[in-house]
Amino acid sequence: MFTNSLPKYSYLPTEALDVIHENSLKLLETLGLEFNHPEALDIWEKAGAEIVDREAGLIRIPRQLIETNIAKAPAEFQLYARNPKHSVIIGGNHQVMAPVYGPPFVSDRDNGRRGALLQDYQNFVKLAQMTPQIHNAGGTIVEPEDEPQETRHLDMVYSLLRYSDKTFMGSVTTPENANDTVEMAALVFGGREVIAQKPVAISLINVNSPRRYDTRMLDALIVYAKARQAVIVTPFILAGAMSPVALGGTLIQQNAEALAGLAFAQIINPGTPVVYGSFLSNTDMQSGSPCFGTPESAMGLFVSAQLARRYKLPFRSGGGLTSSKIPDGQAMYEATMGFWPTFLAGTNFVLHAAGWLESGLVASYEKFVLDVELLRMMEVFLRGIPLDEEGLALDALEEVGPGGHFLGAGHTMRHFREAFYRPLVSDVMNFERWQQKGSLSADQRANAIWKKWLADYQTPPMDPGLDEALQAYMKKRKAEINAG
Repeated sequence: MFTNSLPKYSYLPTEALDVIHENSLKLLETLGLEFNHPEALDIWEKAGAEIVDREAGLIRIPRQLIETNIAKAPAEFQLYARNPKHSVIIGGNHQVMAPVYGPPFVSDRDNGRRGALLQDYQNFVKLAQMTPQIHNAGGTIVEPEDEPQETRHLDMVYSLLRYSDKTFMGSVTTPENANDTVEMAALVFGGREVIAQKPVAISLINVNSPRRYDTRMLDALIVYAKARQAVIVTPFILAGAMSPVALGGTLIQQNAEALAGLAFAQIINPGTPVVYGSFLSNTDMQSGSPCFGTPESAMGLFVSAQLARRYKLPFRSGGGLTSSKIPDGQAMYEATMGFWPTFLAGTNFVLHAAGWLESGLVASYEKFVLDVELLRMMEVFLRGIPLDEEGLALDALEEVGPGGHFLGAGHTMRHFREAFYRPLVSDVMNFERWQQKGSLSADQRANAIWKKWLADYQTPPMDPGLDEALQAYMKKRKAEINAG
């Protein structure tokens, strides 16, 4: 994980945050929102919420119920990995990067855009394992269409546990799938009691904006909260379609939606590790298409991070988002527009940090590598400027007189190997040398890099007994699902 000790950028003054906070609570108290789940309604009613329409799932939540339960959530927590060296802290000055999540398609220069397969899924898990700047192996990195929809989650969770020893994300498609995630994690980490004290899975719970939690997401949230595994509660908002075109109204809606889900997790199981999530961008009002890397998304990210800090909660947002269809200039300037606020706001969990393409429909092998280049640059940026004796380089200033050069100075000779950032993908040769090397574009160079990473990959060790137990569990569950 990265440590970000830089000052966090505040886009709005405190009094403006107060306006958003107060109107968010007012929205929950007066207009309410829908929880389409009978058990969830019973939990809310017992806690003190008003059930306005049980059939529709509409509830109103008193502000005190929100504020009391939000205060029970930890400000930061540790997420434990199979390899303790890869365990991470979510919150505070820590930043954890995870790959793209959810695309049904993949692309690379050799085979183009195509439906994702289990092999692609496992490849991206391996790439995440090979990349020091990626700290979480991911969750639904892609949807492998060659596996049955009813059982593919088992292959995906197994792949995360077997081909990586970093932290990982759980399945959220059904309560059974969420429970399978918990059971498989418990097999590897020593039982449900152990992981309840030391959470190992973090899972994405999306709000069906505007103002609705659907049955599927609530099923998963309830399973994970009862097992005391971490959840990222994230309103999914494209302003103009799922929220007002006014960014202020969008932030009020997002905050209300997030607070409701975060409080709900604490009502189920006080102290459950949670993350305040924001996936906020806008719709192109001419075409209706989603837009990414926009100024509005950057503004929304900054303010959302401020709100999370106000509530003393870890924050999720950001990533290398783009609407581009190929890993080209548009892809990277939109990704950069997303990464700068991600880091300046100190985002604690960054989903879609590598590989996102075509508005999230595609996981791109080359874009994964290009995004890692950006992450490596940001990693250097976070280190700051040393002002110790070597950082000040006063001896070099004394050694080199006016009109001289520093190439041969003693200070330069001591530090030239690590003095500056060395690119992973970028070409810094002159034109003639670049031409001699084949005139390769950035995505062509990235193509060679991901292939080398996969060629160099080595499966992290796992006790054979654990592997056998996981495979036996998968076999049993697949038989049960197919029979049912």
